[in-house]
Amino acid sequence: MMRKIAFHTMLGLLISAFFVSQAFAAEAAKPAKPWIGVHVMLSNRDHTAALTEVVGSLAEVGINTIVGEINYGFEFQSHPELRTENCSNKEQIGKLVAECKKHNIRLIPQFQCVGHQSWEKSTFILLQKYPQFDESPGQYPGNEGIYCRSWCPQHPEVNPIIFSLMDELLDAFQADAFHVGMDEVFLIGEEACPRCKGKDKGELFALAVNDYHKHLVEEKKVEMLMWGDRLIDAGKINYGEWEASANGTAGAVDKIAKDIVICDWHYELRPAYESVPMFLEKGFRVWPASWRKPDAAKAFIDYSKALNNPRMLGHLNTTWGSVPMKELAAFEPLKLSTAAFK
Repeated sequence: MMRKIAFHTMLGLLISAFFVSQAFAAEAAKPAKPWIGVHVMLSNRDHTAALTEVVGSLAEVGINTIVGEINYGFEFQSHPELRTENCSNKEQIGKLVAECKKHNIRLIPQFQCVGHQSWEKSTFILLQKYPQFDESPGQYPGNEGIYCRSWCPQHPEVNPIIFSLMDELLDAFQADAFHVGMDEVFLIGEEACPRCKGKDKGELFALAVNDYHKHLVEEKKVEMLMWGDRLIDAGKINYGEWEASANGTAGAVDKIAKDIVICDWHYELRPAYESVPMFLEKGFRVWPASWRKPDAAKAFIDYSKALNNPRMLGHLNTTWGSVPMKELAAFEPLKLSTAAFK
């Protein structure tokens, strides 16, 4: 009898310890304060200068994080052939960094990886200079019939170049985090690619994500963020082929590191945003992102907050060039997010 009582006592202590540890883990996962962010394009030095001027006003309304999508708009030293016209240099980025530090705003650079290597008829500079990196070599002349080109995630020469660019941006932005993009990747595992032909698209997508995670998180010791749409199965969550994946990449969600911050973007008014609890249940931290429709932004903010999960980080406001920099602080969806997390 005494042994049985002792056993149940020990079992009770172990169960109590488990729940206490879970509570501490949940508290540790919870950010010190919500991430209230804005995503802006930093394609050239004019964008950088304009953003620098409004950092103070963004801080005043409650923004504490800026994601600056710079891509090839930086004066790279390791690969000067990949600079675009009117690109920002390290000194100009340094002024932006100083202004963000002054106002306690976290500044995170973004570089679009794999997809978004073209827009309309214009192929971006990486695939111009290194056409051998194209995931669909010789296909789609003039980019007709596709959304955006991709680079091949298995080409042996692409990552050393991309990692050099990442390292320069981390240094210039004095960043403790890096956003790798990865949204709307439609061209992957293409028949025209000698390395990826016939491969599982979820495996290929996960390979790329894990390569970037190894470099950024394991080697550079910074946080990694990415868009989440290619990790959502359009057959299970009815978002359509833009907000979710209908081309086989969604299987990657169970093959990538769980410490990646998933920026889960949805821009339309919906009764529910099922991908947020899906990502949370899989162990990711989630940073929901809205755009320009105030009713949709409010619905998304309210839905995410109601989950009351410590790994739901806050809210990210995207702009996609639709809002002049000088008007960012007055952007209605942005004001809804800052008000919601006061």
